[in-house]
Amino acid sequence: MRLLFLAVLRRHTGNAVTAQRVRDHLEAAGHVCILKDAFDFESPSEISNFIKAENLEAAVALHLYRGGRLLQEINQSADNLHVFLLICGLRQVKDPLYLVDAFSEWHQEEPNIYMVIVGPEVDPVFTREVKAKVKRTPGVRLIREMAQEDLHAVMKNCFALVNSSVSEGMSAAILEAMDLEVPVLARNIPGNSAVVKHEVTGLLFSDPQEFVQLAKRLVSDPALEKTIVANGREYVRKYHSWQEERQTYRQLVRTLERSPED
Repeated sequence: MRLLFLAVLRRHTGNAVTAQRVRDHLEAAGHVCILKDAFDFESPSEISNFIKAENLEAAVALHLYRGGRLLQEINQSADNLHVFLLICGLRQVKDPLYLVDAFSEWHQEEPNIYMVIVGPEVDPVFTREVKAKVKRTPGVRLIREMAQEDLHAVMKNCFALVNSSVSEGMSAAILEAMDLEVPVLARNIPGNSAVVKHEVTGLLFSDPQEFVQLAKRLVSDPALEKTIVANGREYVRKYHSWQEERQTYRQLVRTLERSPED
């Protein structure tokens, strides 16, 4: 594959070193990788023209805020590219492979649909299983964990957040997605259903086939997406406000500070 690799080269030496290392990895895998400084381009249209002129098949950005902004609306617009994001540590309780086969079948019908799994490699043995499965599964990608600000940038630009866990307490990723106005599709388990009300603050599925059905419905029904996003945002701000949480902890400390005589 011929691809463009965008990075910040002139301003941050550390990024330049990392970029060169990543480029080496890509070229060692047999790809043709053109490394460019993100600041060489002033607009997405300039990158689009460069990609066409060089006959490139893909573009990768090392830094989401500096490089990723230039990769939006390029070959596929936000209207026809749909990325479903699954954020989880790679361990069995999170069940990241639960939807992979069904999703891949959908991707082969609609190539603009992708699932991206992001998370730390918690269980080394299981991680190898996940990597092997994803490697041979079209439409599914695996990305290692990233800094929170970069992860939030990815969440803001995905179509929907997915949770496929076997068991959950209260998923921080689900609450963050709601706060960032991203629709949520979650496996129908007690921890998720306590937060996600079906067709109100998100969508709940009981098996991979139902997930695909609901995901297709979400893609084709902008009104449903808008409703879920608005309700999810309102739910988080009403019941999981960080200001309220801060005040609660402050009150708890004040209570603990009081003497028995008080």
